[in-house]
Amino acid sequence: MGTLELTPRLRLLADWVPSGARLADVGTDHAYLPVWLRLHGRVASAIACDLREGPLVRARETGRIWGADGVDYRLGNGLTVVSPEEADTIVIAGMGGENIAAILARAPWTADGDHTLLLQPQTRAEVLRAFLAENGYAIRREALVEDRGVLYPVMEAGGGEMSLTLGQLHGGAALLRDPLGDRYIIGKIIRLQTAVAGLNRSGGGQEKADRLREIITALLSMREEWRRADGH
Repeated sequence: MGTLELTPRLRLLADWVPSGARLADVGTDHAYLPVWLRLHGRVASAIACDLREGPLVRARETGRIWGADGVDYRLGNGLTVVSPEEADTIVIAGMGGENIAAILARAPWTADGDHTLLLQPQTRAEVLRAFLAENGYAIRREALVEDRGVLYPVMEAGGGEMSLTLGQLHGGAALLRDPLGDRYIIGKIIRLQTAVAGLNRSGGGQEKADRLREIITALLSMREEWRRADGH
């Protein structure tokens, strides 16, 4: 049998997990991340939890196939099956930003300053960034990773305070020197311009179109800032 390989997205998350951490992986699916971390001796313990029984069955199978010990598999909604003292590092990845925000909202203890949050929204990252800024969290670092041709933001956050500009909400809180930052911002601008064009064709939603144009302007300004920081 070969070695368990992680996708680029999961590998970045693994690289950010502190050595010796007590991990909770929410929405674990196949549990590749906690199993890999245990196999490499990177974490002291791991809780792999998922909302549905099917993914949890797959998770247990991954642990069995690779012979990983120290992983506790739990069925439950978000962090409802994890107590604050059981984990110091929490990964919530592979779901929409609004879902991640909802999970954190139901577990306000995650903002106590004693927990490291590693968050990877698949969509609506701006919703998650806004939630963090408004609810006592601060993004400590953020990076982009390309996985199967798609760019994903990964954030490390914890208890704290931060304020974000409109550009940072949509283009990244801490991506100023990220080598993929320009592509990420351009992609956002193109999608927003397409949405504005659609609203113009339909003849409705003028207020929404104006709001989207405001975001585009902020992202264009942010792109210039990125280019200056990158030496362009």
